[in-house]
Amino acid sequence: MKTLRRGGLWAVLLPALLSAARGDYYRHIFFDNSIPPDRYYFSEGKAFAPAKLTLSEGKLPVERKIFRTPPNALSLEWTSSAGGSWEASIRLERWRNHPAEFEGDTLFFWLYTSTPVFRAALPRIQLADTEEGFSAPLALQTFVPRVPVSRWFRVAIPLRAFHGASFHPLEPLKAEALYFLQGEPDGESHRLLIDEIYIDSAAPPGKIPAAPARLEARGYDHHIDLNWLEPPGGARRYVLYRSLDGIHFTAAGIEPGWFHRYTDYLGTRGQKVFYKITSSDAEYRESPYSNVASATTRAMTDDELVTMTEEACIRFYWDSAHPDSGTTLESAPGDPDMVATGASGFGIMALLVGAERGFITRAQLSARMRKILTFLETADRYHGAWPHFLDGRTGKTMPVFGKYDNGGDLVETAFLMQGLLAARQYLKTDAEIYRRITHLWETVEWDWYRKTPQSDFLYWHWSPDYTWRINHKLIGWNETMIVYLLAIASPTHPIPASLYESGWASGAEGNTYANGGSYYGIQLPVGGGRGGPLFFTHYSFLGLNPHGLRDKYADYFENNRNITLINRAYCMDNPHHYPGYGEKCWGLTASDGPWGYRAHEPSFSEDTGTVTPTGALAAYAYTPKESLAALKYFYFNLGDRLWDIYGPRDAFDLKEDWFARIYMGLNQAPIAVMMENERTGLIWNMFMANPEIAPMLRRTGFR
Repeated sequence: MKTLRRGGLWAVLLPALLSAARGDYYRHIFFDNSIPPDRYYFSEGKAFAPAKLTLSEGKLPVERKIFRTPPNALSLEWTSSAGGSWEASIRLERWRNHPAEFEGDTLFFWLYTSTPVFRAALPRIQLADTEEGFSAPLALQTFVPRVPVSRWFRVAIPLRAFHGASFHPLEPLKAEALYFLQGEPDGESHRLLIDEIYIDSAAPPGKIPAAPARLEARGYDHHIDLNWLEPPGGARRYVLYRSLDGIHFTAAGIEPGWFHRYTDYLGTRGQKVFYKITSSDAEYRESPYSNVASATTRAMTDDELVTMTEEACIRFYWDSAHPDSGTTLESAPGDPDMVATGASGFGIMALLVGAERGFITRAQLSARMRKILTFLETADRYHGAWPHFLDGRTGKTMPVFGKYDNGGDLVETAFLMQGLLAARQYLKTDAEIYRRITHLWETVEWDWYRKTPQSDFLYWHWSPDYTWRINHKLIGWNETMIVYLLAIASPTHPIPASLYESGWASGAEGNTYANGGSYYGIQLPVGGGRGGPLFFTHYSFLGLNPHGLRDKYADYFENNRNITLINRAYCMDNPHHYPGYGEKCWGLTASDGPWGYRAHEPSFSEDTGTVTPTGALAAYAYTPKESLAALKYFYFNLGDRLWDIYGPRDAFDLKEDWFARIYMGLNQAPIAVMMENERTGLIWNMFMANPEIAPMLRRTGFR
């Protein structure tokens, strides 16, 4: 295999994994910055005349020139009048696995005014929690001895000062919303900027944090990536300073201490920029500056843009993996110890691409694989199947989906095994790794998950306490095809090949497998509705090569391509008239959205206006031209909000002006893997080369 070197310095410079304290930031920060530059999605307001409140489409405006931490703050502009009232709320931005409680005893935030404001004219303030509790309003002037002009000042309110005023007891550490309310009705217009809302305990004087070291910068088409070494003791945040001449630097952005890289999206080519960064602690004290690094943006070819995307997505699995186990986090940011079994399999395949492209060395890949295997060999298993989620420190089951989810998850196990088998072939000259993966493969009891020897189905879950209580049969069309195929291929615990027909491809219990319809002039042999969310065409086919994979129902490459084209055509048709949808902005699949996690698909009920970049980009193996157009739209048109350290953010909704803050372990790897499959067939070739695969396909009846 030819290794394509692309100057992958990021893997060489960075420590293998981040510190275990990386989750600390999100146990304190309530608000730091807005991703959309004009209005803050997680806010709202209302005014009743004659009082006034300045809003932007019902949200608090974002201030981009004056801030406590760059690049922005919130603008609160009001007029308090007798006979009227106003109220503005700032809600906690929640995402999957966000810490459930804050840590600390005091609410802090920073304020700024460019014109004098009498203390009596300041708003009142109120706190609400996640349990429907809320406080009585407090007069902000009580906690502000004076209001300086043209200077940021910090407000500190002990949490004990908030007294419950609802039927439910107030729990300040579960704060969900902060309200600013009309105060003294002086009839005057006032404006405060608000930044860095957080809950913490006052820190005693301490040492100034150490400076980050070895700052490096690399230019791409419209952005520059930076990375650095985490300083001793870590940091609450890093502050980025930017200069166009190498002399005059201004604050341009922050990065939570969870990460030690930054993406500066400039939106232009041929721009040389200089950078330096500092570490910042809980008291906002900054370290000395790092070294200065510079880079220049440059025009890139289509092939280079694809390589850039692969590299960015693969970084997630390299430097945001769990520090103890090397396996993949469910999301970043998120619970710093929750690793996902299936996403770990996807991450392994992404790292194979990283080694082949030269982003990491084969020695680094082998070392990471040994760490992962050591963890998997001792982690909880249930008749050979791993649970959906594991604690990356201990290997113990994390029953995230409720008490019945405390056992084996056969689907997640299949996703993991798909990655392990691809790695077994890629690293087959390493006898130890080959042997250890083979042992894991041979000890998965696929036949146990048949429930009974007479069953026509495989079942998703089994629990040692609740046995088959979830009772979820695996029936297609969905993402679980690979489960049946690996179960049939198992050298030690196989199921009969007939279960492919009776279980997976059956029409049992009202399930639809064969379709035969035409949508937007495109034939759909297999799949319910218009084909479902696009991850149905990705998860089972990261390693399983659909080219020439045919049975009596479909040619699966053509079927997957058609599902992709139908998904795109639906977005072009755009029956809901959502902004942005079109031939370059498409990709409906599972992700978070403004209202939580949903399996978005081209249907009236499951299309909410949320586009998930992995939908279009992981379809590159089926629709390279159309997916490249989507990549360019995501990068060039939305890059200032969508493109960050690990490539495109998880999802966005233009009608809501909402952009996900997180990256999901299930969504970044399919982008890199399927792009590489289209370019070189790497992961398809590795997985299909396993000696158990071809005989399984023959037994199952594939032509």
